[in-house]
Amino acid sequence: MRHEGAAIGALGLFTVLLGAALPLIDFFIVNVALPAMDKDLSAGAATLELVVAGYGVAYAVLLVLGGRLGDTAGRRKLFLIGMAGFGLTSLACGLAPTAWTLVGARVAQGATSALMLPQVLATIQATTAGPRRARAMSLYGATAGLSMVAGQILGGVLVAADIAGSGWRSVFLVNVPVVVVGLVLAVRSVPETRSERAASIDVPGTLLLALSLISLLLPLTEGRAAGWPLWTWISLGVFPFAAFAFFRTEQRIDRRGGTPLVPPSLLRLPSLNRGLALIVPFSIGFSGFMFVIAVVLQQGLRMGPVEAGLALVPMALAFFVASLAGPRLIGRYGSKVVTVGGLIQGVGIAVLVATVHYGWPDLGIAALAPGVAVAGFGQGLQLPVLFRIVLSDVPADRAGVGSGVMVTTQQSSLALGVATLGSLFLSLAPSSGTRDALVVTLLVQLAAVVVTVLLSLRLPRKLGVTPGRPG
Repeated sequence: MRHEGAAIGALGLFTVLLGAALPLIDFFIVNVALPAMDKDLSAGAATLELVVAGYGVAYAVLLVLGGRLGDTAGRRKLFLIGMAGFGLTSLACGLAPTAWTLVGARVAQGATSALMLPQVLATIQATTAGPRRARAMSLYGATAGLSMVAGQILGGVLVAADIAGSGWRSVFLVNVPVVVVGLVLAVRSVPETRSERAASIDVPGTLLLALSLISLLLPLTEGRAAGWPLWTWISLGVFPFAAFAFFRTEQRIDRRGGTPLVPPSLLRLPSLNRGLALIVPFSIGFSGFMFVIAVVLQQGLRMGPVEAGLALVPMALAFFVASLAGPRLIGRYGSKVVTVGGLIQGVGIAVLVATVHYGWPDLGIAALAPGVAVAGFGQGLQLPVLFRIVLSDVPADRAGVGSGVMVTTQQSSLALGVATLGSLFLSLAPSSGTRDALVVTLLVQLAAVVVTVLLSLRLPRKLGVTPGRPG
């Protein structure tokens, strides 16, 4: 590994973590702003779904490619390009005059996020080692989890504040000054790293991966609001064939001695494939819950945006506390922490089911706090450890593509969570009522938590840190 500069310092680590927070915050920040967007732009349900799905799909589709470009062209360079693009597309979102302009800007914003985010983990992998890497990975996990909760809290505050009459637009415009600061810090503090072995872009693999993800995610996220037209079923039918073609293409390129977009040898690492298998149900449950709770708090319980955001503060605080305790617990108990975290999260979801079933509709922040706090604490014990496990055995020269594969899995699963659990809730609510629809959705999430607990039993018990010096 060649890298121009010293191992990353505290300011550089803060800067790349800021870059990691922005895309995740923006995936969730729109949840509480959707009603205001609908009122202002007369968007309609199907277009609003595209505001969410367009970002998520573009983001997921290009993540692995973004990681590969960083490995080849330089991770700091791609981080700067991605962050600058994120700022410009955020400005375009905030100034969008029509709903369809907003959809286009959100797709572009997702694409720039995919250039920026893989460089964060790859830079950490390439510029840290030993205990410093373990701490940095724990901080990344804490940042990722907190960003997903903080997005909805911040969105509620900004929409309610209506700064200078900006309304929902402030959830995008707030990114612009943050990006300017991030760019200044990145130029000064983030070292350049890249792979010693420059690899050409795997065009067939890139196109087939894009086709696989689009054919799965787009119909699932847009189908319900659009009334499940014929194209959604055709698209879903294409998915298994596209995924199989992608897998065989990558195998063929690997056998010929080429550089596939996702090297099959990488997927054979037990730490990576077992960790990814667990990230899928975790992320589906997490994002589905966050989407549904935003709808329930504002439309079902008639909370304002600020109150709806405050209802999630106990979850964010508990997640943060668990993230801080995680590194010490991991050193002593290894991946058993993930199993315990899953059990605790399950208890929190079960408490929420009981609270909603028996307390509806007289539910306020105080009534919801125990369930969301316990669930958040369990999630805080899981997510940082999972990220460490997935990347623990990835070679340094493949840090970018390894990060891209992990974040693609996470992002695709987040989008699937909104599509599946969100559609389940919105389909049940008109006939069964908001309370019963929420209870059913929470029970499905509880089933996903049970799957994560069972899968956690397959993780390596002890977490080693990949040896070697930075770079």
